[in-house]
Amino acid sequence: MAKVEMYTTRICSYCVMAKRLLSSIDQEYTEIGVDFDHGKRAWLVETTGQRTVPQIFIDGQPIGGYQELAALHRSGELARLLS
Repeated sequence: MAKVEMYTTRICSYCVMAKRLLSSIDQEYTEIGVDFDHGKRAWLVETTGQRTVPQIFIDGQPIGGYQELAALHRSGELARLLS
């Protein structure tokens, strides 16, 4: 099974939706809170080019946020990436 990491903040509806989607397909993930960690936030911007959360990584590769995750799920590509 693929390793999934999700960078989140506590007050983020898209983070909740991403966690719900992953849970609905029984995919384990590691949640990394970045609420007060400026170093991790800076790393995310440098790595992904995005300032928003969630930022989701599958096996170390950034796939984007909730909308990208949902699109991958709808297309069936998420199942392939996670297998």
